[in-house]
Order: sequence, then structure tokens, then C-alpha cells
Amino acid sequence: MTASSDYTPPKVWTWNKASGGRFANINRPIAGPTHDKALPVGRHPMQLYSLGTPNGVKVTVMLEELLALGHAGADYDAWLIRISEGEQFSSGFVSVNPNSKIPALLDRSGPTPIRIFESGAILVHLAEKFGAFLPEDPAARAETLSWLFWQMGSAPFLGGGFGHFYAYAPTKIEYAIDRYAMEVKRQMDVLDRRLAESAFVAGPDYTIADMAIWPWYGQLAKGLLYNAGEFLEVESYTNVVRWSEQIFARPAVQRGRMVNRVTGDPASQLHERHEASDFETKTQDKVGGPA
Repeated sequence: MTASSDYTPPKVWTWNKASGGRFANINRPIAGPTHDKALPVGRHPMQLYSLGTPNGVKVTVMLEELLALGHAGADYDAWLIRISEGEQFSSGFVSVNPNSKIPALLDRSGPTPIRIFESGAILVHLAEKFGAFLPEDPAARAETLSWLFWQMGSAPFLGGGFGHFYAYAPTKIEYAIDRYAMEVKRQMDVLDRRLAESAFVAGPDYTIADMAIWPWYGQLAKGLLYNAGEFLEVESYTNVVRWSEQIFARPAVQRGRMVNRVTGDPASQLHERHEASDFETKTQDKVGGPA
């Protein structure tokens, strides 16, 4: 490894220049809204404000899976939040998620709307509300929640660590890429060993743990994240690959991946979802306009 920087940190860090490469225009060291704008509200019980990133896909997959089971109360409006344009810093969005991160959900099914932010919290809320994808047996429930929170704690090393320095940082830093590649490969090995002994992550049944982990590690195993499949030798994690393909084949997962998506094949992009029929009539290849 070669040394790559003469930088010495100052005694006190100050915000005096753009930082973050591709995301520099929205990175800032303070919280709160930057502008006043109310969030739109549709007619369904669930109002989702999101983007088709892995964290956003977790929730749209869960909602589509619930609808596939016949839970009409899970019907939802999915509103696009373009984080590259700072829409997550509107006053309306900050009122739902003070951390200004997607996804954010308003459950308007009761007399008083309930806000839920953080994707893991949203999955648990929906699972408990509809009695689905979270086992009642204490041991099975504990296993599911353990793997759910494994994902919540691990994915920042994949996205904010490896993904940022490998794909987005303005300069390639060998130390940073090596550090996070090593950790991502360790995590893939953890998952591969688990899936060698279990059909799904938490056991024999498909749960919110799979819905949380698949958009990150399952898509990585399919070579869909950061163009890093070859670099990380993802095909070597054969149990993860098997599991990833199994989940990818689920119709609800395929629909969930489309919602709030703004990249890739226009036929795979459904910028906003308000009705089930939107998947057939309102994808970008049919409505046109900018991605």
C-alpha cells in the first residue's frame, strides 16, 4: 500500500469547502430544513416518501409483499424524494424524518397520523401492524430481529464506506478501498455461512430480515451495486447467490424495485406509485420525460 496524503487534521474541523464528491452539494454538518415545502398526501393509508435506493427498496418490497397477501390496508402512495436535489431537507420531509434520510413513512390509517423513519423501524411497524413476515415464536422473532439489525449496522460499511470510496469519491484512496472491501467481504462471508444452513436468513421462512438484507447484499451478489461484482468476487458466495436469485424471482420484489427508481431501463422506473395499475401504465418508457 502506498501513502497518498500529506493531510494533517486541524485541531478544530471547520466547514469551509465542499466535500463528498458526487454528493457534495447536499452534504452539510447541520440538521434541519433548508426550505419550506409541504409534503404531498394521497388517498391511501400509507404515505411513503422515498427513493429507489437499497434502503428505499426495503419498504416498497414490504408493502408490495403485504398487498400480495391481501392486506388492503397496506395500499400506499409512494412519492419521489430526489435526494441529489436536496428535497429531503424540505420542512415537510424534516417533520416526518428529522434526520433527513429516505425512506420516511406516514401511517394515516388511524385518527392521528404516525410517522416512522429508519427503514428497519418501518419494516417492524408494518410487520406488527399486519401480522406478517415477523414470527410470533420468541426464538424465531429474536433471530429475525437480530438479522434485521445486523443489516442496519452492517450496511453503512457497504454503502457509505465501500460504495462511496470505490464508486463516488472524487479520488481513489487505496487505504479506504482496501479497508472497506475487506469488511464487505467479511460480511458477505457471514451471510454466506448463514445461508449454507438456512433457506432464508432468519430460518426456513421469508421475513423482514430478507427484505432488509436483499436490497444491499442480494443486489451486490447479482452485480447490481457499484459495478463491483468482479472486484469483490461476489460469485464465490454461492449460498448468497442462490438466496439472491430466489428472492429476485418474487413478483412483489420485482415491483418493489421499480418504485421511486430513477436509474436504469426506463421500463423499470416507476417514479411515483399511487395505484397498482401504475406498474403497467406509468413507467418511464410509457410516460416519457426526464429520468
